[in-house]
Amino acid sequence: MSKVKLQDIAIKAGVSMMTVSRVMNNDPKVGAKTREKVSKIANEMHYKPNIAARHLASSRSYFIGLVCEYANYSYVSKFLVGALRKCRTSGYHIILDEATSHREKTIATIKDLIYVTKVDGLILLPPISNIPEVVDLLVSENIDFVRIAPDINLTASHYICIDDYQAAFEVTEKLILNGHKRIAHIIGSPSQGASRMRYQGYLDALRSNQLMIPPEYIEQGDFTYKSGLDAAKRLLELTNKPDAIFAANDEMAAAVVSVAHMKHLDVPEDVSIVGFDDTELATTIWPNISTVTQPLEEMAELAIDILTTPKTPSPPKKPKMSSMRHVLEYQLQLRDSSKNNVNLT
Repeated sequence: MSKVKLQDIAIKAGVSMMTVSRVMNNDPKVGAKTREKVSKIANEMHYKPNIAARHLASSRSYFIGLVCEYANYSYVSKFLVGALRKCRTSGYHIILDEATSHREKTIATIKDLIYVTKVDGLILLPPISNIPEVVDLLVSENIDFVRIAPDINLTASHYICIDDYQAAFEVTEKLILNGHKRIAHIIGSPSQGASRMRYQGYLDALRSNQLMIPPEYIEQGDFTYKSGLDAAKRLLELTNKPDAIFAANDEMAAAVVSVAHMKHLDVPEDVSIVGFDDTELATTIWPNISTVTQPLEEMAELAIDILTTPKTPSPPKKPKMSSMRHVLEYQLQLRDSSKNNVNLT
């Protein structure tokens, strides 16, 4: 089968090659009906754009960089699925690169993506999204970028999040409504704003229900399975054990389930366990983990949309925070790892 060319699409669509080219390059000058018609025909003909030719014609690389730490594999993999799916329909490609705990190396990685790979934009996952030096670099170089769940420099770029505070508040309150009075919390990585929001939501839910908990019920984790193991061992060896543990992500919650099994504790009769994110891990262990569904794939798709949508020229002005902030909905998923005696829907 011969390769489909722009001319073939133009003939079938009854438009000029220039119009087809503009559609393929997301030119905002093309009308919605024409864009839809040409795109449909291109898909039906299985058109595959020549990336090198597109780059020469438009000075774009059609690459989007995704920078992350691999510590939380479940989170990253779920986000990546959404990014890949959206890129497939947008004519772009994702370049995944790993950052490290060393900021100098992280900045060097990002500089390579900018100057060597020449990406058209960057997506920064936490905790990279919260590094001031990275934000300053991208702003100074006038690079388009989207951050996921930051809590610094909030007018520096578009950013996407859920209401971590409210979700954590609701999770904790649900545990209280189901009869729990001794609720412990494993905090996420101190480098991430979401950790602080989830911790504060937990604390405020306790206070609003007039519950006091001892300091030993608060454990510092870092979103890894190992940190969850260490924290769970300390919590479940207390003389006055917690009757519920809210871990700030699913990996740490899964570690708590493992420790509870090792100590022959029944989940959820002896201890209810709740996580956060609703990654695949939450439903691959027994019992399935009650958690908060964070729409990671939708967040990824929105980030790609923001970076690939053509910008209309406008006078320079200071962006409003509301125009940069994109808050998506979350859902509570109550499963077998927690007591659900009260109808909470």
